[in-house]
This record gives sequence, structure tokens and C-alpha cells, in this order.
Amino acid sequence: VGFKAGVKDYRLTYYTPEYKTKDTDILAAFRMTPQPGVPAEEAGAAVAAESSTGTWTTVWTDGLTSLDRYKGRCYDIEPVAGEENQYIAYVAYPLDLFEEGSVTNLFTSIVGNVFGFKALRAIRLEDLRIPPAYSKTFQGPPHGIQVERDKLNKYGRPLLGCTIKPKLGLSAKNYGRAVYECLRGGLDFTKDDENVNSQPFMRWRDRFLFVAEALFKS
Repeated sequence: VGFKAGVKDYRLTYYTPEYKTKDTDILAAFRMTPQPGVPAEEAGAAVAAESSTGTWTTVWTDGLTSLDRYKGRCYDIEPVAGEENQYIAYVAYPLDLFEEGSVTNLFTSIVGNVFGFKALRAIRLEDLRIPPAYSKTFQGPPHGIQVERDKLNKYGRPLLGCTIKPKLGLSAKNYGRAVYECLRGGLDFTKDDENVNSQPFMRWRDRFLFVAEALFKS
């Protein structure tokens, strides 16, 4: 069988209004504004394609897998009431597209490069349905609140903690001092702000050593 390269409309493959969603599908609803001249069906299909198995041109390696099994499908499109040229595109993704128990993989796929897609003036993820078949793949925390209380030896009251501030700019030594004052003052724990990693003014190892010292002293 010969291979013919070239660009074809996404809607020929990824717009499937006849598709009946499955209980195991991950369903997404995107509010989108197509570029002038781009039909809503083509825009919705493009979102389904670019967030699953599609690319901008036909490639010979498409024949090495079952695209029909793995592709995302735009199965419905509705105009947004009261808004000009805005639509809700409903896309179904088969469960096999996603790594089990990985929020990172899920959102990288669904809200990744489609947000820079040239066929759209604007796009926003409005809703997401995650089926039990996928949510059950997340193992959850290794232990519960009782183990946390046992480790802290604190019972019968809420556990109190704080985030060290300012979140950026403290030296490792002063960070450790702040942790000491918090714990000495009665808090059960402190946490790093999400912006804190291993910046030049406070390397992770230095912070670890000063915080460990603060823990033992408090």
C-alpha cells in the first residue's frame, strides 16, 4: 500500500458526532473561538487531534499504530449563547492515552500545546470528567492523619503550621532561624513555599542542614 503525504482537514478524522462516549472515557469541554474562516467543526477536531494522536500533516508512521483506538474525538459542538463565534467543543479521550496515576501526564496532554494552536483565537478548558477507572489508578497518600499524629505525638487538636516568609531571599541560616522560632513558638510544622527550590542565595542542602538543626534545638 502506498503512502501519500500531505495536509488534510482534522475533521475528516477527529470530528465524530456519531460517537457514543464510554464510561471509561475522559471527557473534556473546551470553550473556543476559532480564527476567522475556520469552521467550528474543524477547530474542535483540531483540539481533539493535537491533544491526542494528531499532527499538522499526514505521516507514514500513522500506519504503525491504530489511530482509531487511541485518538481523541470531538463528538459534539455547541454555540455559546450570547457570544459571537464562541463554541463549546466536547472531546472524548480513551483511557489508554494516559499514564496511570499521573496528573502531570493528564494535563500535559489535554491542556498542552492546544493553547498555542494557530487555528484558534482563544481556548479555555471549561470542564473535565475523570472516570473512576482512571481515578482509581491514583494510590493516594501512603498513610493517613493517624500516622501523622503518631509521628508528631500530637492528639486532640488541629495540627498547626505555616509557610516560611518571605518566600524568597532568606539565606539558609536565616531560613533555619525562622523555622526554629516557629516551632519553638508552638507550631507543629513549617513548609517551603512552592517558589523555593535550590536558588543561589539558599541551596537545598544548606537549607536542609540549618532546618535539621532548628528541628533538634526546638
